[in-house]
Amino acid sequence: MTGVDVLEAARAAFDRRDWQAAYAAFSAARAGNRLGTGDWERFAISAHLAGCEAESREALTGGFRAAAAQGEAALAARFAFFAAHSLLFSGEFAQANGWCARAQAMLAGQEDRCVEWGYLLIPRGVQQLAAGDHQDARGTFAEALRIGRRFNDDGLVAAAGHGLGRALIHAGLRGEGLAVLDEVMVTVSSGDVTPLLVGHLYCGVLEACQELYDVRRAREWTAMFTRWCEGQAGLVPFRGPCLVHRAELMRLHGDWEDALAEARRACEWLSTSTGGEGPGDALYQLGELYRLRGEYPSAEGAYREASRQGRAPHPGLALLWLARGQPEAAAAALRRALDELEPPGAAGEWERVLLASRRTELLAAFVEVQLAGGELEAAREGAEQLAEAARQLEALPVRAMADRAAGSVLIAEGRPRDALATLRRSWSAWTSVGAPYEAARVRVLVAAACRALGDHESAEMELDAARWVFERVGASPELALLRPGRLSNESPAGAPLTPRELEVLGLVAAGATNKGIAASLVISEHTAARHVQNILQKLGFSSRAALAAFAVKEGLAAGPGGQD
Repeated sequence: MTGVDVLEAARAAFDRRDWQAAYAAFSAARAGNRLGTGDWERFAISAHLAGCEAESREALTGGFRAAAAQGEAALAARFAFFAAHSLLFSGEFAQANGWCARAQAMLAGQEDRCVEWGYLLIPRGVQQLAAGDHQDARGTFAEALRIGRRFNDDGLVAAAGHGLGRALIHAGLRGEGLAVLDEVMVTVSSGDVTPLLVGHLYCGVLEACQELYDVRRAREWTAMFTRWCEGQAGLVPFRGPCLVHRAELMRLHGDWEDALAEARRACEWLSTSTGGEGPGDALYQLGELYRLRGEYPSAEGAYREASRQGRAPHPGLALLWLARGQPEAAAAALRRALDELEPPGAAGEWERVLLASRRTELLAAFVEVQLAGGELEAAREGAEQLAEAARQLEALPVRAMADRAAGSVLIAEGRPRDALATLRRSWSAWTSVGAPYEAARVRVLVAAACRALGDHESAEMELDAARWVFERVGASPELALLRPGRLSNESPAGAPLTPRELEVLGLVAAGATNKGIAASLVISEHTAARHVQNILQKLGFSSRAALAAFAVKEGLAAGPGGQD
């Protein structure tokens, strides 16, 4: 094949978006020194999307030199910008600044005559945003957006809009920021934005959705991201993160079989990808799915491998320990993880919001674990912190988590009537988000509150509705807890009774006081009281008398002894 034929093959592969073939062909054509400036750009795009980032930068360097040699200053500056953009995303700020300086030198005296000046504002805004200078970043990105619109350049409009949206969010103007990001995604979906930017823009918008728990937008833009990824043969970067986003959303919406398949694909893809992303997030999602399905050994393996890859394994691993009857280990791990995310005294508004976002799932798990361990005061404190996070984030899923935690604590405090309104609100929020498993878990707590109030028929209806959901999604542990005949040794409210708690329950049924229980089991009276409180919460009863009657009915009364 001649040099001309190789170059034509490279261009044809580029046009059909076969990035691996295009990269290989452009590499061959490069050896023959046959690339024009347009071919250097195609080469850079092909290498980037084939997962060869170093080679993409080399192609951008080649394009810069070719354009400069031909006196095409604006085009040379554009190559320099994309080289800087690539370096920014890998954290190489010094080299990125060097490329920006090169571009500025090429454009000296042309500030008002070319769109490339707008592109050069993007790296400045990114670094301002990273340094917490939200106001300056807003001004920089707004100016870049003005230039992009003036020259009708979709790539600059999208990149500047993304930066402006993130800056507005960081400044506390979430509604305005998300509206700008929506406009960015419309621009990206038009197909006129260079692939050197598209993947980063999708990932940036989805990151913002995750930070703010905006499930609706995450679902919409993940679907669009998926279509973009699937429309290109040989795509290496971005495909793995796209699969992780899909798996997470499928898990939330109760499509666990599909989510498991996507998480496995993501693990396989990210374990072999040369795009720079590791499989840690995918492994964590895999662990979550295994845990929810009751496949505990597989879950622990996935969490531990995620940890090796640098992904924090909690709260998932802590909840696994709780399910295995290790509440102390779970509580210690969650307390340590939360302590590491304590907001510093001088933290700005956005830093506090971001920390609140990162703490929400840890706090929700913390409340569950503390209640399982009978630590009511600690659980109440965790629920209050979660409620504050919900106020900061103003996101429906976080509000749902906070209300579930608050309702659980109210039941443990013997206030089932107060718990019902809070739990109903949580159920409604989870239903609106489209999270059937989470909504069903709330219905189990509603059943516990109804039973404590003597409304056993309503309690059974709630449990029946919850069972139906658990069967549909494959939540084996939850189904085991609700199976008829298992109430004697497991809790419908969330966690199994420990062997020690079964002993305490038997003594309560026999009429023992806390002092009598302590004497019988050779424990302190305080520990005995904590066990009783824990059992009340797990079984959803508000009084010792109701608990004793239930235990007698179940045939759990201990023999003589334990009386004062």
